[in-house]
Amino acid sequence: MEPAATILHADLDAFYASVEQLLEPSLRGKPIAVGGGVVLAASYEAKAFGVHGGMPGRRARELCPGLIFVGGHFKEYQRLGDAAIAVLHYFTPLVERISIDEAFADVAGCTHLFGSPGEIAGIVRQRVRNELGLPISIGVARTKHLAKIASQVAKPDGLVVVEPKIELDFLHGLPVGLMWGVGPATRARLAEIGVTTIGQLADTPGWSLERLLGPAAGEKLKSLAWNRDPREIRTHRRAQSAGAQSALGRKAAEEAVFRPALRHLADRVASRLRAKSRPGRTVTVRVRFADLHSVTRSVTLDAPISATAMIAEIAEDLVRGVLAEHPREKSISLLAISVSHLDERAQLQLELPLGLADEARRPGTGKGLARWVADRAMDRIRDRFGWEAVGYASVALEDAKSVPDAFRELAEKGL
Repeated sequence: MEPAATILHADLDAFYASVEQLLEPSLRGKPIAVGGGVVLAASYEAKAFGVHGGMPGRRARELCPGLIFVGGHFKEYQRLGDAAIAVLHYFTPLVERISIDEAFADVAGCTHLFGSPGEIAGIVRQRVRNELGLPISIGVARTKHLAKIASQVAKPDGLVVVEPKIELDFLHGLPVGLMWGVGPATRARLAEIGVTTIGQLADTPGWSLERLLGPAAGEKLKSLAWNRDPREIRTHRRAQSAGAQSALGRKAAEEAVFRPALRHLADRVASRLRAKSRPGRTVTVRVRFADLHSVTRSVTLDAPISATAMIAEIAEDLVRGVLAEHPREKSISLLAISVSHLDERAQLQLELPLGLADEARRPGTGKGLARWVADRAMDRIRDRFGWEAVGYASVALEDAKSVPDAFRELAEKGL
């Protein structure tokens, strides 16, 4: 018997902006953006003018002269996001939350109680609207990948059910950019060989995709294009990395700009790693230039680390390397740091003082231990008196940040 379409992907529409319009009814129907120097989120009315998250505020105002900027109510985002996910939990325990405003749910085991998956999705949407006052789009399909695509097609504030007998007809006519894992760079590469729809991707020879995208990515996208997605709902997801990013607008590609920004990001990432006792071995940075072209570089260490200064210094070296490789790039629009290959058991191997040049970046040396001890002391002070109670001077003295810490914490939720 063919599996039924029982997987829901629920995604709150323009969540942060929708919450602001909910809290201030006079903003409803108007183009608004959360943020200031940088757009953190935009309402659908603003998106119609081309405004989107990560865009410099000045550019957003040029595109939409009537744009209204508002500050973020971060505790309300958390409260309402939790409440929306709780509606899904009312119907099934098989809920996999993947961000503050979206989740998967498998309703196969509760259709005898609440009706068909489509009917359940309709009830969820009605309850979220009636109880929370927020719009939510839901896709229903046989696989997670197709359910997520269906929810995107359903936006704004809609419901799309894709039954198994029509799933390939539905899928193959859609833009390839809707696929999970196809970002702007991959979409551009596929366009170079004439692939703009998922159906065209499905019909492209595997060897051609592998040559263009690499064996792993080519094989994965080929499978997804034919809706082959065996992933099940995971109710307890354990993060495999921790990351943070900062949209800078358009800043000079200089040490005075990227160094304090990286210190701040490293502070965020490292504190989360220490809170979960999960140091990591691989440090990755991403640099996005003014033309939105991004370059990623990483290094894998012999021992896992979670000290702020270690992560920051390694990230700085990686960014310097990127800038040296791209001397014509004079502006940076975004910086990101992530730490992966996280250690499940935070055991530390002590090292002898051998006078190595990188002793300060080795967690088992005396200098490395001193850095970790200092970080833990700051963690304890912050736990008691708040994040702003203490910090590194290079971060504390930084100019006003483009992305508020509270927003970043929500975006990074998961580890």
